[in-house]
Amino acid sequence: MTPAMLLPYRPVLGQPVLRRLLPGLATSALGDGLALVAVTWLALQLAPDGQRGTWTAFAVAAYTLPGAAGTLLLGRWLGARSGAQLAGWDATVRAAALGAIPVAHLAGVLDVGLYVALLAVSSLLHPWGSAGRFTLVAELLPQRHHLAANALLGVFGQAATIVGPPLAGLLIAWAGAVWVIAVDAASFAVLAVSYRLVVPAVRREGAARREGAVRREGAHREPAVRHQAGDQHEDGERKGGDQHEDGDRHENPTAGPSRTSGFRIIGRDRSLLGLLALTFAFFFLFGPFYVAMPVHVTDDLHASAGTLAAYYTAFGVGSLLGGLLTGHLRGRPLRTTLTGIVVLFGAALMPLGLGAPVVLSLPAFALAGLVWAPYQPTATALFQRRSGTVDLPRVLAANGAVTVLAVPLGTMLGGPATAAFGARPTLLTCAVTILALGLVAAVSAARPGPGAHNTEQTGPAGPHDRPGPQTTGPHDRPGPHDQPEPHDRSARVKVPDRVRPGAS
Repeated sequence: MTPAMLLPYRPVLGQPVLRRLLPGLATSALGDGLALVAVTWLALQLAPDGQRGTWTAFAVAAYTLPGAAGTLLLGRWLGARSGAQLAGWDATVRAAALGAIPVAHLAGVLDVGLYVALLAVSSLLHPWGSAGRFTLVAELLPQRHHLAANALLGVFGQAATIVGPPLAGLLIAWAGAVWVIAVDAASFAVLAVSYRLVVPAVRREGAARREGAVRREGAHREPAVRHQAGDQHEDGERKGGDQHEDGDRHENPTAGPSRTSGFRIIGRDRSLLGLLALTFAFFFLFGPFYVAMPVHVTDDLHASAGTLAAYYTAFGVGSLLGGLLTGHLRGRPLRTTLTGIVVLFGAALMPLGLGAPVVLSLPAFALAGLVWAPYQPTATALFQRRSGTVDLPRVLAANGAVTVLAVPLGTMLGGPATAAFGARPTLLTCAVTILALGLVAAVSAARPGPGAHNTEQTGPAGPHDRPGPQTTGPHDRPGPHDQPEPHDRSARVKVPDRVRPGAS
């Protein structure tokens, strides 16, 4: 890895709070990589004979889907919390629920029903935890670094999908699947402690950023007030009133969010609603691959499980490289990047659907992984740009609640589609449909709606690099990290890196 490749990530690694969190995030990502194998393997061991497939499906669903219900049921209580609190609570619940599995095993009471129930509890806050991580990024870094930070968090997961499964296989053979689950629980405990330790630092930094913003705004308004008043006493009264108004704005952010407030915020913003629809459709259309791909390898290619593993490894390696390259996409329009990813992903899957030999389809599948990796960080950057930090947890949790359903629903469709039409036609249909989806989205992105220009660029702050009208949360103000690039002197004087509340 060259220093040039790491250049976009230096501001992220230099942020003190994020730097303290990175070891815990890497540890929990490795635990998730282990769980890819351990969750299903333990379900197979606990399930009664003749019901293994059913209970394995229940276990996989329980490890992901309850988060959608948690978004709706807990929105009123969690919607106004900070990013570090949400992510820390999710890690705590995961550590406790997963840790209860080996405890129940030692007590001799673990059966498949209890196992699935504990998995469901462990995933209840997962959309909130994911929303908390990316809200923390928005709280700590200026917008021009959001994409790189999102990508860095994603790289941990992509690396874990390569390292985790083979390591899990070795640990299962040595100690058993239940103890791999215990390691996963311990990794989340490390992450929970990491978040708990940084919460005070996040609060202090947020207070410092708000205080600096108030001082800058007061200094900006003072000459105008003096000119209008012409009286030092009246000037003091006006300045004090302005500062008091600013303080009230910070002390009274949004109150009493409802369970569905995140969905309502997305519904009022055509840009976010279109992004959510694109993401759901993209993930849904990829879902059938999880069913059709193994059938294609065994029935059409007459190959072994090693060939299937080679495809998944190629995809994982491509994703890791794509994740590292994502930080270099800053400065490119977000919507154009997203639609380009969908188009290229559909095109990269075409060789599989057309029955190309392995020597061609394997590198194409690696290319699919390469272009897949930047999608989620880029989509999250657009959410971060369109939503203020107060609304962001609710918006991201609502987005996660919808998109977490997309791949399972697509996978469910893949079963009957593969049985009815065959594996290769199903793969081809999905590839063509994804390609068409990307082209339709590209045409739509070429004609953005009102205010869309404010969310396009992801590069250094400049005269045209302003957040969209939704980026006006009480805490979304310039701070010590929100400085324009050294070469951008016009931005230093004319344009703040973020739009203050109430600004046009």
